[in-house]
Amino acid sequence: MSEHRHHSELFAQLEAILMVSDEPLTVEQLRKATGQSTDHIEATLKAIQRDYDGHENSKTRGFQLRQVAGGWRIYTRAEHAEVIASFMLQGATQKLSQASLEALAVIAYLQPTTRSRVAQIRGVNSDSVIRTLLTRGLIAEDGVEEITGAVRYTTTNNFLELLGINSIHELPKISPLLPGVDEASQLAESQE
Repeated sequence: MSEHRHHSELFAQLEAILMVSDEPLTVEQLRKATGQSTDHIEATLKAIQRDYDGHENSKTRGFQLRQVAGGWRIYTRAEHAEVIASFMLQGATQKLSQASLEALAVIAYLQPTTRSRVAQIRGVNSDSVIRTLLTRGLIAEDGVEEITGAVRYTTTNNFLELLGINSIHELPKISPLLPGVDEASQLAESQE
């Protein structure tokens, strides 16, 4: 494989990993994920950073790669904060995606529950939809699990208000519609 193609492939791999992470990633984590040397990872991270800052192609991106808290993470640029805030507020009045509705249903019926439980039940990573639900005020953090330290989530009064109910106990029973829900609820309770 040519050096340029090898560099381009690692560039794309690191970029993909950084895009799905919601916390700074260390060079060691990236090395383990890609199997590349520390020097090669560091050089490629610097190349990604230069590319995003417009040094490679004279086009600054709306996001940047920053080294923070001992790791690397992609952030939006501060100069776009106003338009991002406007978009997020606008999003609060738009309909929820199917993925967001699924995650919200899992949280509503199994609360308090964690991201990993939501992802396990949905079968896909749910980090972005959890962030959307938090931003829209439909769910809130509710402490952490003792054993794992994972953040627990519950629905909010805003959620109840939008559904026109007073309590989560008024949610319709879904057990007859979805076999296994009772077992999932019992499993969640037994793990607490």
